[in-house]
Amino acid sequence: MGKFARSWALMKASASVLRSDKSLMMFPLLSGLCSLVVAASFLIPIAVTLGIVHHATANETRGFSLAAYLGMFVFYLVQYFIIIFFNTALAGTVLARLRGEPATMSTGFAVARSRWGSILGYAMIAATVGLFLRALQERLGLVGRMIAGLFGLAWTVASLLVVPVLASQQVGPMDAVSRSVALLKRTWGENLIGQGGIGVVFSVVTVITTFACGLLVVAAITSQSMPAIVAAIALAVIGLITLALAHSALQGIYAAVLYRYAESGEVGGGFEPKLLEQAFRVKAD
Repeated sequence: MGKFARSWALMKASASVLRSDKSLMMFPLLSGLCSLVVAASFLIPIAVTLGIVHHATANETRGFSLAAYLGMFVFYLVQYFIIIFFNTALAGTVLARLRGEPATMSTGFAVARSRWGSILGYAMIAATVGLFLRALQERLGLVGRMIAGLFGLAWTVASLLVVPVLASQQVGPMDAVSRSVALLKRTWGENLIGQGGIGVVFSVVTVITTFACGLLVVAAITSQSMPAIVAAIALAVIGLITLALAHSALQGIYAAVLYRYAESGEVGGGFEPKLLEQAFRVKAD
């Protein structure tokens, strides 16, 4: 409960940054829209490819062919590039705000554009990891899924601060990953509770919101009024999308704050240093 309470306090502090500039939610919104466009453009050819190559013959075990894996890699690469690009833009904006500098969405996009080479390189690494995990699941079944889950968790932890590093420093993708790992070890090691705490909070809020939206839609249907039904469904969709965007933006803000604190011991932007010191136990040397 103590960890949950501290994570809740961190989330509220992060929310203060978001409240001061609600346009920060535009970064995950644009990222989601672009990802949907890319997914739609890849959907048909990937479906056709997988339908053709995912078969078994007397001399071939069931599984994806090299062409299918190549198609998935390209898909992963484009998707990861889009996600990392917009996340870097978000982190760049937040870090500028935490330094007390005036920053807008254009500030963040300028940072992301200046790092496009490193972003592409990191997207290639992330796509390779994603494809490797997918191959493990495909080839090894249950054991592969277990290994992929553990490896995926380790990769998530190791890369937690990569985006803020890319937004703050002119470094290559491998250096960014190494820097992320070093910062994690130096500040709070294995004691990762913040992102998990924020995830738990938003999971609870999402369940409550979904239940409330369901009641609203049922009430509208009961009224047998088409305008009321349409309005209720629209409000429910808008509410859930807004909640998802706020969650994504807060995760980006939170990661930027952790990076700034781990790098310089300073926070800024309405965050109290003692709050972070209490939320994360520094790993003893």
